[in-house]
Amino acid sequence: MINLKNVTLRRGTKVLLDQASVTLNPGEKVGLVGRNGAGKSTLFALFNGSLTEDGGDFEMPRQWRMGQVAQNMPETDQPASDFVLEGDTRLADLRQRLVAAEASGDGMEMAHVYTDLADAGDHDALPRAEALILGLGFRVDELNNPVNSFSGGWRMRLQLARALMCPSDILILDEPTNHLDLDALVWLEAWLQRYAGTMIVISHDREFLDAVTNVTLHIDHAKLTRYGGNYSAFEILRAQQMELQQASFAKQQDKIAHLQKFITRFKAQASKAKQAQSRVKALERMEKVAPLLADAEFTFGFKEPNNLPNPMLAISEASFGYVVDEQPKSILQGVSKSVLAGQRIGILGANGQGKSTLVKTIARTMPLLAGTLTEGKGLNIGYFAQQELDVLHPQDNPLEHMIRLAKELGPNSGEPSREQDLRNYLGTFNFTGDMVKQAVGTMSGGEKARLVLAIIVWQRPNLLLLDEPTNHLDLATREALSMALNEFEGTVMLVSHDRALLRAVCDEFWMVGRGKVEPFDGDLDDYQKYLLEESKRLREVAKNSARDTATPIQSVAAEPLAPVIEVHQAPVMPTTTGLSSAEQRKHDAQKRQQLAAQTRPLKRELEQNEQRMASIETEKNQLEQLLTTPISPSDMADAGRRLKALADEVARLEERWLELTQQLEASV
Repeated sequence: MINLKNVTLRRGTKVLLDQASVTLNPGEKVGLVGRNGAGKSTLFALFNGSLTEDGGDFEMPRQWRMGQVAQNMPETDQPASDFVLEGDTRLADLRQRLVAAEASGDGMEMAHVYTDLADAGDHDALPRAEALILGLGFRVDELNNPVNSFSGGWRMRLQLARALMCPSDILILDEPTNHLDLDALVWLEAWLQRYAGTMIVISHDREFLDAVTNVTLHIDHAKLTRYGGNYSAFEILRAQQMELQQASFAKQQDKIAHLQKFITRFKAQASKAKQAQSRVKALERMEKVAPLLADAEFTFGFKEPNNLPNPMLAISEASFGYVVDEQPKSILQGVSKSVLAGQRIGILGANGQGKSTLVKTIARTMPLLAGTLTEGKGLNIGYFAQQELDVLHPQDNPLEHMIRLAKELGPNSGEPSREQDLRNYLGTFNFTGDMVKQAVGTMSGGEKARLVLAIIVWQRPNLLLLDEPTNHLDLATREALSMALNEFEGTVMLVSHDRALLRAVCDEFWMVGRGKVEPFDGDLDDYQKYLLEESKRLREVAKNSARDTATPIQSVAAEPLAPVIEVHQAPVMPTTTGLSSAEQRKHDAQKRQQLAAQTRPLKRELEQNEQRMASIETEKNQLEQLLTTPISPSDMADAGRRLKALADEVARLEERWLELTQQLEASV
């Protein structure tokens, strides 16, 4: 178990933990919560050994293996699957031992290593790594792409997959959902629910915490308090605790006032001096109940729009996409939708299907490729970009952003725009004192997000386009955003992986996928169930395939992440002009015979290929079973060599299987 006894932690001169004590038991799933700056990441540094306690005692079993997400951005040309596979440190060590044993000809060592490799799951390590990558939102055709070819957010997903690949007794995750969209988040939840070890996670996503934790550890005023239950249970228990504390404090204050009144009244009378002195001692002995110091909550609100055009937008037969080398690349086609005043629309869909492209085009930051997008008269868009720096200037400070905005809008803004007015306004978003002069590039993600919200609110929009607005917001700010959106009188279009926000704000959903934008007939629970089923199927396919057999996985991965029902009809062969019905049938029969003659050898070879792979699988199972029984070192080494030879043969057979299936598909 993990024990903290009277632990003190400091960062510089600031005391983050002051004689804190807590015990975490093996197998518990712990959510670590607290306000930004409370010391959550510092406590993580204590857990992973990069920081030592300034006082008290910290104990963690030395034999525990730790899994955690590396915070550095990976810079390597390794294929993504190899990079994640290396996260299994046990396998990596065993493979190095095997190379050394083979080089020295040490049969006994080779036998031991082959047995250990079988125990460590070497036979399915690559499919397991690929299943992790696919589960976190990558496409099958990206499995072997170099790590450096991905953007920063995708590389951090690979770091997460690498951490999950590592065999561990304790898993430490700091905001693991920040770079994930909803489908990857749902998959991660399901994976963590099956994790058998101890887990400690920092997250600002309340539904994620509810799904994966059963203990909540709260850092508040340099103290650690343990609560049994997930985040929702913690909120209830803490509210009850605060109510009891406030009642106890009020009761004690009444008692103190009564004692003080007696002391003041009788301390000068000789006949009452003894009783007065005993009241003084009672007052000194009294263990004071601390007053309830409730932290000031961050709140804000959207101003009433100047007008509400209806419809806000009319989209007709539109194509959305982007331009590459002056060539348009369409992602969504034939989109015809209307956006009405007061609608609350949640936009769902797998990563890469076009959610952000749709929002960016409506926000006027990308051109429409085809069709028409008609804006209502007086439409005023407030756009929150997924990457805050798309709308912020890193070298400028918050005040400069507001001054520039005031100049751009001029008197049409209808808002006070003197410098002091703008300073006061920024103060309502917690930009106080010198913070209004701090360069945006040096700010935290949460501070940048608050500045974008401040800029949007000041413009009095009637249509809000929000693309992952909660990525860097803490729980209190997310709650403030949810309340503000519910009170907003205009229209909201929201892309988010925060299900609590989607549930609280949206009353209808659009599904983006397979090049279309369609209404989603269901709620978030329906969508989540569908995503889990798809992820489970992807994992099974990846587990049963080798690295190069992309075709079987591709058929699953390419399916839409929406419950779309299609009716498939058999293709109708065109009639050859000028032939009678009998002649046409004879002509078609000849074509079928020719096609059968062409494909027969391919089908025969494919059948032999599959039979050989089944035979190899049987032999592999027998050899692996043999390695678990007591046999001589030389026999174990022979079995290990045979397993390696079979694995190489399977790789060749699977490559040929892929070639044969492609030839058959091309001939049809």
